[in-house]
Amino acid sequence: MLNLRANAALLTDLYELTMMQGYHRHGFHRRAVFDLYFRRQPFQGGFSIAAGLADALHALENLRFERADLDYLATLGLFGREFLDYLADFRFSGEVWAVPEGTVVFPHEPLLRVSAPVIEAQLVESLLLNTINYQTLVATKTARIYLAAGKGAIAEFGLRRAQGWDGALTASRAAYIGGGGATSNTLAGRHYGIPVTGTMAHSWIMAFETELQAFEHYADLYPDQTTLLLDTYDTLGSGLPNAITVARRLVEAGHKVGVRLDSGDIQYLSKAVRRGLDAAGLETVTIAVSNELDEHIVAQLVGVYKLAAVENSEGRLQPTMKFSDNPEKSTNPGVKQVYRFYGADRTPLADLITLADEQMQPGRPHTFYHPAIDYRKFRLRQYVDLQALLQPVMRDGRTIVDLPSLAETRRHTLHSLDCLDETYTRIINPHVYKVSISRSLKQIKQMLMQKFQPDVE
Repeated sequence: MLNLRANAALLTDLYELTMMQGYHRHGFHRRAVFDLYFRRQPFQGGFSIAAGLADALHALENLRFERADLDYLATLGLFGREFLDYLADFRFSGEVWAVPEGTVVFPHEPLLRVSAPVIEAQLVESLLLNTINYQTLVATKTARIYLAAGKGAIAEFGLRRAQGWDGALTASRAAYIGGGGATSNTLAGRHYGIPVTGTMAHSWIMAFETELQAFEHYADLYPDQTTLLLDTYDTLGSGLPNAITVARRLVEAGHKVGVRLDSGDIQYLSKAVRRGLDAAGLETVTIAVSNELDEHIVAQLVGVYKLAAVENSEGRLQPTMKFSDNPEKSTNPGVKQVYRFYGADRTPLADLITLADEQMQPGRPHTFYHPAIDYRKFRLRQYVDLQALLQPVMRDGRTIVDLPSLAETRRHTLHSLDCLDETYTRIINPHVYKVSISRSLKQIKQMLMQKFQPDVE
């Protein structure tokens, strides 16, 4: 496991620490339950891919305040010595339930459920949001590109534009989960075991006297891994003819060859190059394309981490709820579970958010209530199976499951996408997958609304 977050204690927002000091000073160490979820699908899509869990658990297990961290906090003039001494011995001791990485997920359903003393749960909010949000976003984006490419081979080349080297590594990891088959990031290849790939830069071709010479030298060096970059000078006028000359020699010797397009009208050029290669008898030569091949700006996945229950004076968990004039921002109270209902061939039909202690009996009909609109509901009778998505992964601050390998997680993603109806995976105008709440959860929600907002009808 990559040790990027061996000491992530200060990877938090300042107000988390100031609230923690308040809890500590007042002896408020009651257990609380927080949900991590998102409100809207990114990229105006119909699904997301959960990612980042393994890194998040690793960070929680290794959370420590080092002496240098405490010395820095002391300089801020906000924290007393008693609180800093508490931080010196801080360890996360909570429990985490989570959706397995690579699972298709939808808005409003918890991806993680954290149960811990509120002072601990508060500290890790920023860390968890940063880890899960970013990797889920990248995995989802990659899955969309994977589907748009007809489930063909794609590779991630985002190292130079990522948010720092740590962001580049976790992006490579998440892109692999989402369906990317390889990465250009050699460090990610080493740490995560992701297949690495690469071709050549324009500078290689420009360093030689002729384009043909550059192609030939590269082919001599890497006869089984040659991908020739065509667009340094003239894609169809020189790049393609020179590539055909070199590729024909390699193919006749039994080697595999590819060409790459990195600029211009990619759609037009790729078709023209394909025709040229086929006419030269080089049907086995592959074509790779690059250069900003995403369909939307990466900016829409906004995750949240909300208190759902807190221990009362009698030691029982009391449901809590955030109210808002915007129904989308009102939270679902209580300790919850998410059940996915399946039709034939393991096709997901709908998800139901329930209270964690509800007994869900397979085979009997279930009523699905809209999370925000009182009068909307439906009855699901025809299904073949149901499955609880949130699984216990951490107890007493220690991971309690054998996490799958990255390759296994990627296979889980691809299988999840294969099972999802294509109306949810299409790029344009996808159907909205139904995520509903159970009758019991709806009743608690209405009870709290009447208690704290008695004028609400």
